[in-house]
Amino acid sequence: MFSQHTSLSLQLKALKIEFEREFKFHPKRKWSADFHIIGKKILVEVEGGIWSGGRHTRGKGYIGDMEKYNSATMMGYQVIRFSTEQVKSGLAVQQIEKMVGDLG
Repeated sequence: MFSQHTSLSLQLKALKIEFEREFKFHPKRKWSADFHIIGKKILVEVEGGIWSGGRHTRGKGYIGDMEKYNSATMMGYQVIRFSTEQVKSGLAVQQIEKMVGDLG
């Protein structure tokens, strides 16, 4: 199956936006972001299982995500999150492209 992570990777490559996959942003925790936009301190997360009761929408997973995203923000990263549907429709890459352009 063609994952939305692969889809977003191809979309970013087409726009020549440099990124790293599974970027470990925290020096002590094992946290990683789905994508790191190189040189911009932007972390991108693709959230699956929103409608099916996946890990990101259940208590412990949701609280863990809040801790992870808040830590990233305190470290100076901007965290943007998208659903798989937003990746598929192209909305995610449009918003990432705009952020990258706005940051210069």
